[in-house]
Amino acid sequence: MDGVGATLPLVQPHPTPEFRPLGRKAYGSIPHLPGSRTGPADRHLSPALARVCTERARDSRDHVVVLEKLDGSCVAAARVGDSVLALGREGRLASRSPNDSRRMWAAWVAENVERFLAVLQPGERLVGEWLALAHGTRYALTHEPFVAFDLMRDGERLPWHAVIERVGAGGFVTPGRIHEGGPLGIEAVMERLQAGGFHGAVEPVEGAVWRVERREDTGTRVDFLAKYVRPDKVDGCLLPENTGQAAVWNWRPETPRP
Repeated sequence: MDGVGATLPLVQPHPTPEFRPLGRKAYGSIPHLPGSRTGPADRHLSPALARVCTERARDSRDHVVVLEKLDGSCVAAARVGDSVLALGREGRLASRSPNDSRRMWAAWVAENVERFLAVLQPGERLVGEWLALAHGTRYALTHEPFVAFDLMRDGERLPWHAVIERVGAGGFVTPGRIHEGGPLGIEAVMERLQAGGFHGAVEPVEGAVWRVERREDTGTRVDFLAKYVRPDKVDGCLLPENTGQAAVWNWRPETPRP
């Protein structure tokens, strides 16, 4: 990630709601570990790779980082030239979304554009969880509503230590680190999240994400990711379209900033 990458499509002056400035999704799906709650479109990691996450490394070059999985909206801020675009997970402009929370994300990116420019090189995007609107978990946030968990160019992501170093330039929050080193089992991970995790979850924490990296002669690369979602988790159980009641907000612009 040296700042030299593929040329990105130009942003249309009056884009339609379906327009994707990057020509792709901003973030893909992460496969599930065994026992994780899945939906119709989800897939499981192979048993062999699942064991690398939770039981036995392939060799001494495997390095596992386990992070708290947050329950909000996956969003991204992408740098195109000297501009920063607020995107939803599917890659569309958040400012054009019919969703109030997504438009709120776009406004927040505009307010914090200098912070994003301090982190991102042209062609890169910072991906994270936007926690303003409660989806299935309420949070008593003690920090801003954006939590950054990946820094990417096209389909490649930076190793975790590089992510931490880079986002520090913008002062962004990152997910709580549960474990780093060798494999760690699901039960041990979830036990460490029982007290509400690192971000003030009011309901039980949704789960965790395993990042498996490989230390090679040329440096460290991210090999694959996997996630575990607790089986009793109900997606979107707090959203107004599912409850018929008012939206539940973890954060609003008028809320005093931490």
